[in-house]
Amino acid sequence: MIRRFHQLSMGRKAIVVAILLLAGSGVVLGAVRLGKRSPTVPTIEVKRGEFLDSMQFRGEVKALKSVTISAPAEAGDLQIIKVSAEGTAVKPGDVVVEFDKTKTEQDLAQYRSSLKSAEAEIDQARAQARLAEEEDKTTVLKSRYAVETAKLEASKQEIVSKIEGEEAKLKLADAEQSLREAETKQKSDQALNKATIESKEQGSKKAKYDVERAERALAQMSVHAPSAGTLSLLQHWGGSGPVPYRPGDRAWPGAAIAELPDATTLRISARVDETERGRLAAKQTVTVQLNAIPDRQFTGHIEQIGAIASMDFNSGWPITRNFTLEIVLDQSDPRFKPGISGEVTVVVDRVADALTIPAQALFQKSGQNVAYVWHGNQFEEREIEVGRRSGDKIMIAKGVRAGEQVALKDPTAKE
Repeated sequence: MIRRFHQLSMGRKAIVVAILLLAGSGVVLGAVRLGKRSPTVPTIEVKRGEFLDSMQFRGEVKALKSVTISAPAEAGDLQIIKVSAEGTAVKPGDVVVEFDKTKTEQDLAQYRSSLKSAEAEIDQARAQARLAEEEDKTTVLKSRYAVETAKLEASKQEIVSKIEGEEAKLKLADAEQSLREAETKQKSDQALNKATIESKEQGSKKAKYDVERAERALAQMSVHAPSAGTLSLLQHWGGSGPVPYRPGDRAWPGAAIAELPDATTLRISARVDETERGRLAAKQTVTVQLNAIPDRQFTGHIEQIGAIASMDFNSGWPITRNFTLEIVLDQSDPRFKPGISGEVTVVVDRVADALTIPAQALFQKSGQNVAYVWHGNQFEEREIEVGRRSGDKIMIAKGVRAGEQVALKDPTAKE
């Protein structure tokens, strides 16, 4: 019995010891977990390495030289029935745009008919002038003959009666008056016929000009590429906004339809604020990321910087003054064409062995730059001395060490 009691007592002691050990291990594990609590906001490690002091600005591809392809200037209302697609590579002589010829062909037929009518009217006017001229000449000759006859009768007054002599004088006066009237009519008819013929000839010239103009317009209804290049369609107002020309669109005479830029003159044109102009120089290396070519990054250099600052009315209010940059790329691409834009980056300085953090890890508190460093199991607020800023990177002069974790969000901010 005593032995049985002793065994039960030893079993209970073992159970109590086991419970105590489990409780102790739970406390220790909880303390360890508490000591290794994770940050409550995203963090990033402070790194040491090369800091690139760079500038970023927007740029647009432009061609210094290009050939404009326009609609016929001497045609009426024009409608496009065919146009090459944007970015088409064309050779000299390739058809780029075709316009509907129906209206021009109708106009040409009408102008040719008018020309024939004008030429027929000229022939008729000349024939009538010749007939009138012959009639006037005959009348003048008859009048002159009558005058001579009357003079002859008047010369007989010395041998005839006085009454007959006076009658002869009256007949002579009438004959001379008729001659003057005939000569006057002849001159008047000549002037009138000349004016009529000249008027008909002017009408013929106008009809001939219209025919030649319509023939030229008809020949220009198929517009050919004057040189090789990549086609860039221009925009026009399409009701809902600017759109490139398409089949079915109408164009006014002489309207610019497309451009063939000279690929050797393509440049990135950008504008830089006058406060940053002094940090740039010709020949500086740049990198360019174009929106229309997201799968490729280009390199190049600054070819030219404007010498005089000009107002940039696209920058909003207040209007700023800035300088124009011309950038040449080192690579080419079939997708590289005028009008596309992107971001230009220029590295103006490099600092080796620098501490850097993202700009989003720097906060303003009471007018001071601070960062929140994860220390132990909580964030520690530290005042930061900024060395330089460049885009989304900040070079730290003082306040943190390499390898430390800094918060990317303010851990003291209330949700």
